[in-house]
Amino acid sequence: MDNLAQGGCLCGAVRFRISGRFEGFFLCHCSRCRKDSGSAHSANLFASGAQILWLSGQDRVKTFRLPGTRHVKCFCTECGSALPFAQAEDGLVVVPAGALEGALGFRPSAHICHASRADWDEDLGALEQIAGLPG
Repeated sequence: MDNLAQGGCLCGAVRFRISGRFEGFFLCHCSRCRKDSGSAHSANLFASGAQILWLSGQDRVKTFRLPGTRHVKCFCTECGSALPFAQAEDGLVVVPAGALEGALGFRPSAHICHASRADWDEDLGALEQIAGLPG
């Protein structure tokens, strides 16, 4: 589906627009994605023909590349929010789903690297669901 998605960081300093076609939406459970998300998995959209247009705050965008791997994390230097990036090797644009605003209109298609998920990441759907903060 062709899109013109917009998003930004938590503090509002960085704003971006993605133009192109999202071809995949995956939840990755590898140890690297767990470390850089601080959670059970990362949630990223992938687009091979997309473009990132930085609307504001491009000077606050930092990119970390883990040496010897294809693993990249792009983030706001002010608040640390995950931001999109283009892979240098193939131009693939990777967009953190949580950085986008509004309804996506589709769901993740798969859990990837599921065999390396955290030991506490099992049957999380069975947990109590609380509408707000616990009290």
